[in-house]
Amino acid sequence: MEKKRDVLVVGGSAAGITAALTAKKFSKETSVTVVRREKEVLIPCGIPYIFKTIGDVKKNLIPDSVLLNSGIEIVLDEVVEINRGEKTVTLKSGDKIGYKNLILATGSNPIVPKIKGVDLEGIFTIKKDIGYLEGLMKALEKAKEIVIVGGGFIGVEIADELAKRGLKVSIVEMLPHCLQLAFDEEFCVLAENMLKNMNVNLVTNTLAEEFVGEGRVEKVRLSNGELLKTDLVIIAIGTIPNTELASRAGLKIGAQKGIWVDEYMKTVDENIFAAGDCAEKTSFFTKKPTALRLASIATMEARIAGANVFGLKRKNIGAIGCFSTIVGGLALGVAGLTENAAKSAGFNYVVGKASGPDRHPAAMPGCKELKVKLLFDKNTEKLIGGQVAGGVSVAEIVNMLTVMISRGFTAEEVATMQFGTHPALTCSPITYTVVVAAENALQQL
Repeated sequence: MEKKRDVLVVGGSAAGITAALTAKKFSKETSVTVVRREKEVLIPCGIPYIFKTIGDVKKNLIPDSVLLNSGIEIVLDEVVEINRGEKTVTLKSGDKIGYKNLILATGSNPIVPKIKGVDLEGIFTIKKDIGYLEGLMKALEKAKEIVIVGGGFIGVEIADELAKRGLKVSIVEMLPHCLQLAFDEEFCVLAENMLKNMNVNLVTNTLAEEFVGEGRVEKVRLSNGELLKTDLVIIAIGTIPNTELASRAGLKIGAQKGIWVDEYMKTVDENIFAAGDCAEKTSFFTKKPTALRLASIATMEARIAGANVFGLKRKNIGAIGCFSTIVGGLALGVAGLTENAAKSAGFNYVVGKASGPDRHPAAMPGCKELKVKLLFDKNTEKLIGGQVAGGVSVAEIVNMLTVMISRGFTAEEVATMQFGTHPALTCSPITYTVVVAAENALQQL
């Protein structure tokens, strides 16, 4: 017998969970169901840390109680068809579920390059699949030399973890620097130096052209002619939106291959919304499509979609891009545009810089040097980007910068903002690094 639901969510990861919880918060009486394929759900951003810090895939799970305790139904199945006319979905089991509003949160899949030998045994991507990752963990037990293809966040974080296990790790990155799509060169170099200190071999400005081996990968042939010996390869070159279901349903797909949505996260069908990695993103700065796919963006979109099923209330202002990571004990974060991105977007900008201890006095336990770089639009004097390196406070500093960007803070407003300080927690109120960087920029405006 066909069930009817007020809100039906397809996909049970970060965006799907957040959309369902948001819908339920707005109306306790609303029937909300989440359909997902996975018996258990991984924390996506925690995956790199299963290899050493956590040490177990099963310790990196989102408990079902998050949904069940809110009265949200979970259906373990796969949606294979959407009938937009009938407002029903068909499951792999043959069952049907009707809906008033549908939220697609089908996520993304890892990109697999079309390289000769990519099907050899011993070559892995990073899938959000417990069984697959357990297979990778088991394969790593026998490996001594690892090649990671891709020097973005996932590749760098996994390299950090595997190096801590004493494995010989190489990163092959096509760009001149690791993390170059997220940071300017001086911050990339900081991260690379940490990796080098951990004996990670960095091969940049180079492509992996062929995986070589008899049945199993043994070497990686590079574009510079080098052959890297390896026991195992991990490919981490990005993701692509999972839009197969949406495409079959006739929903519009955007320029970055995500499901097209408007500012309310609504698709071309007024009763179907999309959020997370599967949805098309628009840049806050250029208003053009962007390939930014982050869990933080996914959950923001999900909070908009989950509310808007009850009427169009919340708007998506566009993806600003707020990243943070930690490499060899050094935390790095970015909010908004780097210099390269600002130039590409046509901004005329000034840079403000500052550095200093993140505690006061510097003799306080746990003190680390904090390095801040801020970008301001020369025409409007508004903050358009910030990069930070130092201790664990970095993550919340870039979160603060993201809010400032979204609210259009000028250099003067950043320089005169009010803030709280404490010797054991922050930099000195006299030399508060973000403020000093803004003052440095003001001298150029």
